Parts: sequence; C-alpha cells; structure tokens
Amino acid sequence: MRSGKLDARSTVVVGVASGYGAGDPACQDGPEVLRALRFLSDLESAGKRFRWDEAIRIGDLDPADALAAVENIASQLADRIGSHLSRREFPLVIGGDHSCAIGTWSGVKRAIGSGRRLGLIWIDAHMDSHTFGTSPSRNIHGMPLACLLGLGDPRLTSICGAGPKLMAEDVCLIGVRSFESEEAALLEKLGVRVYLMDEVRRRGLPEVFAEARALVGRHTRGYGISIDLDALDPAEEPGVGSPAPGGLLCAELIDALRQVHGDEKLMALEIVEYNPYLDKNFVTARAIHDLCQSLLP
Repeated sequence: MRSGKLDARSTVVVGVASGYGAGDPACQDGPEVLRALRFLSDLESAGKRFRWDEAIRIGDLDPADALAAVENIASQLADRIGSHLSRREFPLVIGGDHSCAIGTWSGVKRAIGSGRRLGLIWIDAHMDSHTFGTSPSRNIHGMPLACLLGLGDPRLTSICGAGPKLMAEDVCLIGVRSFESEEAALLEKLGVRVYLMDEVRRRGLPEVFAEARALVGRHTRGYGISIDLDALDPAEEPGVGSPAPGGLLCAELIDALRQVHGDEKLMALEIVEYNPYLDKNFVTARAIHDLCQSLLP
C-alpha cells in the first residue's frame, strides 16, 4: 500500500467513545463535545479536505465488562483505520481513553502488511506498559503499549492477528514523568527508547523529536504518532484524563508536529484522553484544534 504526501490526502477524523479502559469514563465524551461544539469547524470549512467520520461506540455491549468493551472498540477501530488507509485517507483518531490505541495501531499495522514494520512515537506522561499482572489499578488505559508490543491479555494482543504489532526498536516514548517500576523495567528489558521529561527539558523537544522520528522511521514502512494530552502541562491544559505536573507546553509540541508536515511516512495521528469536564474555558479543546491544524496544509 502506497501513501501519498499528507497534504495530498484527505484527513478523516474518527471519534472514539472509549472510556471503558479508565477508572473515570469521562474521556469517552471528549470526541462528541469537540464535534458538537464545532471546535474543528474552521478546518472543515477551509478547503483542507478534512471531515468527521461516524463515531465508534460499543453499542449494546455491557460497559461493566471493561475487557470486552475495550476489545470491541479496538476491533471496530482497527477495521475503520484499515478502510481509510485503503482509500489513501489520513486517519486522525480522537479518543477517548488511551486503550483505543490498541485498535488504531493494530489497524495500521495490518494495513501496511505482515512483512513490513511500523514505527510509533508515543507522547505521554505515562508509559502505559502494564499488564494485568503488574497494574495496581488494573485499568486498561495503562496497558495499550504493552499490548501493541505483544504482552498482555490475548483478547487485546490478538486484535488483527496474534503477535506484536510493534518491535521495541521501532518505538519511542517522549515526555514520560509518571510511571511504575514494573513498566520501566519492562521497557528497559525490551530496549524501547524512553525520553523522560528531564531529558526533554535538557536537550529541548525539537532535538528529541527529530531523533525519535529518525529512530522510528529507520527500519519501518511508516510510523504513527500517539499523543496522550496528559503529556502537556496541566497548568496550561487542564482537560485531560490523568494530569501530571511538569509537562510539555502546547506551543512546543505544535512546533514539533510541524516537522512532519507532508511526511509521506506518517500513517496516522492519534490524540487521546480529552476530558471535557475538567476543561476550564475549553482551553484544552482549543489546544486539540491547534495540534490538528499543525499537520494540515
């Protein structure tokens, strides 16, 4: 499957009502709030080939069964991602809690083919690399990266086929500052490159992001970017699922994303964990708009 330059592809926004992987389900309403209040309306009306797709929901499934709900959402999302990529459209996923990443990147990996590797830049305050055996909370939004690396419950690791969707050397985490020792030990053992927030501050985000982009693109057919909004500093962006102080500034992340404008190897973008109920004056909603706009012509 060939991919044209980003500015030659239509961007399709897929809202994902995924709140079942988190202790607080509030983030499941984030995509609908953004759409209903038309925070991205200028992108739709500016001739940028930008549109919303139908939202993904669990339907009549019992939401009390978190594992079944996450599996359902992820499977639907993987299929939707594959459909958009087959039409040479650029998927922009807006979640929902970060468990939806299992579907996003499983779908991209299936679309590029079993013999090709996928890279991923994971921008997050957290490592999201627990399994049910290590997680203190047992919330699945703390597990998606481990699942994509092939570790965790088989119902989640086998979406789009058994086995890992990512190789450890093709993954970078940026902005991490809140994690448990078990996650750190796992990623260190696997050889995943983690840029803790201290390193980002010391070296600067432009240098770190450029290095990460080179790493995830070195041996891969393409790469994606997954942004958990809690990577941003909650003093500036309060509307996030799991705020952690001392994060990135939105303006510096926007500048970093501009580096990938028009990059034909960028397969998809994901922005997750928007909690509209904590978003005073909708400042974080406007940040989502600006992050989306940074990738468009």
